Amino acid sequence: MVTERILRVNQLLKKELSSILSREIVFPDNCLVSISRAEATPNLQQARIYITVFPADKKQEVIASLQRRVYNIQQQLNKRLKMRPVPRIEIRADEGELKAQRIREILDSL
Repeated sequence: MVTERILRVNQLLKKELSSILSREIVFPDNCLVSISRAEATPNLQQARIYITVFPADKKQEVIASLQRRVYNIQQQLNKRLKMRPVPRIEIRADEGELKAQRIREILDSL
């Protein structure tokens, strides 16, 4: 069950991580990276962060780069958030947007 607190934590994680990514991480040229959603566990010990990358062919490179830097990103997040515990983040590629794009292409071809 998702409580009001978890929803607020998800929004806060998304906002703060977006700020960290835009200021601290250098991405390949002509690459757009955004956080599509954050999902904290009910005990707030962990959070999955879903990343969308455009163009899609750079997705693996960007996700791998972020996963290598997850410790530094976590440290920045720990400094910014005043809550305890700060969820341990896990970065994943968001496949939902890619699936939605494929559905749009199929519908457009009909």
